[in-house]
Parts: sequence; C-alpha cells; structure tokens
Amino acid sequence: MASRLSKVMLVLAALLVATAVYAQGQPPPEFVPVGEAPQAEQIPAMPLLGIAYGFIWVGMFAYVWSIARRLQKVEGELSALESRKS
Repeated sequence: MASRLSKVMLVLAALLVATAVYAQGQPPPEFVPVGEAPQAEQIPAMPLLGIAYGFIWVGMFAYVWSIARRLQKVEGELSALESRKS
C-alpha cells in the first residue's frame, strides 16, 4: 500500500515539475513587463503590505489580550475555590 502511494506521489510531483517547466518557457501573449505597464494598472504594494501587517498585529494583540483576560478569570475562580476549601 505504501509503495503504491509513493508511486502516485512521485508521478504527481513529476507532472507538477513538468507543468512548471513548460509554463516558464512560454510567456502569455499579452505579457507586458511591470516597468512598462501604465501607471493606472500598477498597484501600490507598500500601503497594502502595511495594512496587512497592521491587521495581523491588531489581531495578535486582541488574541493575547483575550487569553490574558480569560486566564485572570480562571485564576480568580481557582483562588475562590481554594479559599472555600480551607
């Protein structure tokens, strides 16, 4: 069974490599290098990248804040249980 799976994976990898090699040799018929593209068709990358990183950092801070808040709640419940036990 493992031998058959490895053969299938090998064939799929070969097809993927062959497709990539074939695609590199032939540019699309309407290919225009980025430097020659009209200004209206160029996308400003830096503002988009900054916004994407901003969303990621805000999400991370919100996640860490929510974990800290839940941890404080659990610690409070544990201390209440310990005080009730003794």
